[in-house]
Amino acid sequence: MTAPDRRLAGADPRITEAGRTGLELSVRPATMPAMTATIDGLAPFHWLNLPESDGGGPPLGVIFSVAYFRGLDAAEVARRFSHGTDPGTVTDFGGLVERVRRFVEETAGCHGGGHVGIVEAGEWCVAVEPHGWLAILSDVVAALSRGCEMLSINRHDHASVSDFVYAIDGEIVTTFPVGRSCDRHGADPDLLNDLMRELGMCVDPLEDAEAAAQHAALPQAFALAARITGVPFAADMLDRPMLVARIADL
Repeated sequence: MTAPDRRLAGADPRITEAGRTGLELSVRPATMPAMTATIDGLAPFHWLNLPESDGGGPPLGVIFSVAYFRGLDAAEVARRFSHGTDPGTVTDFGGLVERVRRFVEETAGCHGGGHVGIVEAGEWCVAVEPHGWLAILSDVVAALSRGCEMLSINRHDHASVSDFVYAIDGEIVTTFPVGRSCDRHGADPDLLNDLMRELGMCVDPLEDAEAAAQHAALPQAFALAARITGVPFAADMLDRPMLVARIADL
């Protein structure tokens, strides 16, 4: 497969190449309108952040990951998650949830959801992993993001942190715990700082605003993903047909 151009599709034009060897970013005008940390700006993503006492943000619950891929079609995303063992089956979100439910029962919930549902959205594919967290693990990200652009976010209310990861061609560019965005690591951890500030996210360890805004941390992460990809992860995305594939031992 020919590697795609490594650029920030839908990115704000203020994100510029920082001179990192091998990444060769080429930035285009934003396809998403500028968002701020207002209620309106984050409102499309609050459904992802409902507490467990309120149903855990159905239909995804309190444990899930969402990964975005640019430069791959749905079939290739399925091939990568399954190590080529499952070409995927087209079904709906209910079909994905049923497969995940059976897998969790068989494994006592210790190995994630075992399946991913993939939706194509313009230049990007969005992979939904209910009851899973593999798409934010560094070694998995390195494998999944080869020759493409990848962004992933996970929510895990029963773990110490949830995470945001942005990678290009096998290299993590920036990653941070959701809710602690000042604690960034990667090849260029400050690449997204301007966008993060606009969304009210902390970028300076000396700032203390984040402690008072934990309730907004996950919506902010998904708003940031929308700014980068041009693909807002709205609830109606789960209404689309999905290519559902097993997840191999990554």
